Amino acid sequence: MGRHFNVNAVCRPGEHYMVDISDKLRQIKAMVDAGKYFTINRARQYGKTTTLQALRDYLKEDYAVIHLDFQMLSYADFETEAAFAEAFVREILDAAGELSIPEDIREELSLIADGKIPGITLSKLFKYLISWCGRAEKPLVLLIDETDHASDNRIFLSFLSQLRGYYMNRTVKPTFQSVILAGVYDIRNLKDRFIEEKYPLKNSPWNIAADFEVNMSFSKQEIAGMLQEYERDYETGMDVDGIAGLLYDYTSGYPYLVSRLCMLIDEKVSKSECFGGRRNAWTRDGFLEAERMLLMEKNPLFESLVNKLTDYPELEEMLDGLLFSGRAVAYNSLNPVICVGEMFGFLRERNGMAEPANRIFDTLLYNYFLSIKEMRSTDIYQASLEEHNQFVWDGHLNMRRVLEKFTAHFHELYGDSGERFVEEEGRKFFLLYLRPIINGTGNYYVETRTRGLRRTDVIVDYRGERFIVEMKIWRGEEYHKRGEQQLAGYLEDYNKKEGYLLSFNFNIKKQVGVREVMVGDKKIIEAVV
Repeated sequence: MGRHFNVNAVCRPGEHYMVDISDKLRQIKAMVDAGKYFTINRARQYGKTTTLQALRDYLKEDYAVIHLDFQMLSYADFETEAAFAEAFVREILDAAGELSIPEDIREELSLIADGKIPGITLSKLFKYLISWCGRAEKPLVLLIDETDHASDNRIFLSFLSQLRGYYMNRTVKPTFQSVILAGVYDIRNLKDRFIEEKYPLKNSPWNIAADFEVNMSFSKQEIAGMLQEYERDYETGMDVDGIAGLLYDYTSGYPYLVSRLCMLIDEKVSKSECFGGRRNAWTRDGFLEAERMLLMEKNPLFESLVNKLTDYPELEEMLDGLLFSGRAVAYNSLNPVICVGEMFGFLRERNGMAEPANRIFDTLLYNYFLSIKEMRSTDIYQASLEEHNQFVWDGHLNMRRVLEKFTAHFHELYGDSGERFVEEEGRKFFLLYLRPIINGTGNYYVETRTRGLRRTDVIVDYRGERFIVEMKIWRGEEYHKRGEQQLAGYLEDYNKKEGYLLSFNFNIKKQVGVREVMVGDKKIIEAVV
C-alpha cells in the first residue's frame, strides 16, 4: 500500500502525505538554542504530537532529548510524590534508549523506577536529574507531551514549581537546556484548571514561559507542497494551487481539517458513483462534496468542540450572538471567554475582532445551534420541511422561490413581532428555513468579512451552483441603496450576474414581497419581510 492521508495518531513521512514542517522545526530549534522554557499549546488534533516527534529527531544531533508522554501515566502515578517520581523515572528510562546516562546515575534512576528508594521526593529526584544535566555529553532538552493529562494535579504542579526554580537558577546550577511542554493548555492557563486556594504553592510556575509564536497551522504553500507529492503519485491533473487555496480558505490551515478533507476526497469522493475516480474528485465540486461529508460526520474533534460549549455556557452564549445577531465582539486577550474560545480552537483574532477560527467551524457551529432550534419544532422550520420538495426543479435550486415562500411564511408567523425579535431571530430563521431544502445535497457558509456590519452574506453551494444571499436589517432607503451597491460589488468578486437580498424591515408601511432590481449589469432579487 502506498502513502495515504492520515488523521489518526502520528504522521510518518514514509507512510503518509504530509506538509513540510521543516521551517517550523527551525523556528522551534532557535528557541531551544536560546534556552527557552515554553509550551506548544494548540487546540485538539492540531498536529502537536507529530511535530514533537519530528522535533525530537531534528534536535538529536545537537541535544540529548528526553521525550515523555504524560498520557502514558495513570492517575495512581500522581497520588504521592514517590509514585510520581517512580513513574516519571520509568518513562525517562524507557525514552532514554539512545541517550548516554552516567552509569551511577542510571543505577540510581533504576532503583527509583523499581520503587527501591523508600520515600523518594521530588527534591531528591531533581538532584539526580540536575547531576545528569551537569555531566551530560550534550545539553539535555526535556520535552513533555500531553501535559493536560496531569494539569489539575497537585503533585504535577509541585513538579512544575521545582522545575521553574531550577530553570531560574540555571546560571548557578546546570539544568535542562530547554523545557518544552505540549498540550491544549498554555502553562499560564493551567491555573484555570486548578484551585490555588486548595493547593497553595510557594512560587508560581505560570510566569516564566516564553511566548510561542510559531504558526502551527498550514499555509496555502505548505498544503500545495503536500498535494504536489500526491499528484506525482497519481497524476490526477488537479489544479494544485486552486485546490490548496480551497483547503486553506475553508480551514485556515487547521491540520486535522486539511488532512481529513484530503482523505475524504481520496478515499470517499473518488469512489462515489457521481465522481467515479480521482481525476473528477480533485476538483472544486469534489472538494465541496468532501466538505459536505465532513460537516455531516461525527468525529472526535467536532465532539470535543461541542462538549466545550456545554462546559462553558458563556462561550456558547457569545458564539450564538456572534453568529446570528451580528454582535461584534472586540478581541481582548484578557477576556476569559475569548481566551477559552481561542484556546480550544473556536475563535481567532482578525482586525481587532474575535471571529470563528475557520469556515468549517463557522458552519459547524451554525448547524449545531440550528439543530437545537429544530428539535424545538420551530414553526418556520416545519413550514420549510413540509414544502421543501418544491424548491428544486430538474436538479437546480430555485433560490427566488425559496425567498418568496420564506417571505410569506415569516410574515404570516412573525409579522407582529417586535424589532428586537427580528434582529435577534430573523437571520437564524432564514437559515432554519434553508436547511431542510439543501440538507444532504448542498451546503452553505456565512462570509465572515460582512458579519457584524448589519449584514450577513450567506454563500449557498448546491450541485455545482453558487448563490449569494445577503441578509440585512433595514436602516432606511439610503442605507438600502448602499446595500444594493455592496452586493453588486460582491457579485463581481464572485463573477456572478445574479444575487439575492433579504431585508428585515420594521417600517409599518413596508411592502412585503419579492421584486427584481438591476444595479449595473447585476440582477438582484430583493425580498422584504
